[in-house]
Amino acid sequence: MDLTTPILFAATADADRSRHFYEKILRLEFIADEPYALVFRSGDTQLRIQKVYRKPGIPHTVLGWAVADIRKTVRELAAAGVEFIRYPGLEQDPDALWRSPSGAQVAWFRDPDENTLSLTEQGTYGAGKSG
Repeated sequence: MDLTTPILFAATADADRSRHFYEKILRLEFIADEPYALVFRSGDTQLRIQKVYRKPGIPHTVLGWAVADIRKTVRELAAAGVEFIRYPGLEQDPDALWRSPSGAQVAWFRDPDENTLSLTEQGTYGAGKSG
């Protein structure tokens, strides 16, 4: 059995708006507009944004990316109009970054269909460095 090539999935009720967001804002490579999904490439992985009549609300992160420089990425996306989520009770810095107990930094945002997406820059437990 070879399960080494995952395919990522999310959903949209507005394919045009979703395509603009993933292609123009997140700058993912657009592959195809198929009858049931928009297809993108994220690194070596296929992302399929399924076309649905009504997208249910999902209260957790559905898709995320590991990034090398989260602060730079957050600022670039913010400049493109992406609003980052601030969660009550989480200590987030001015760029909305939260440092997890492992030392990773995380930021969350939503796509046009209210899917929660995340960025993560891995850290080292106890490193305590700040950006």
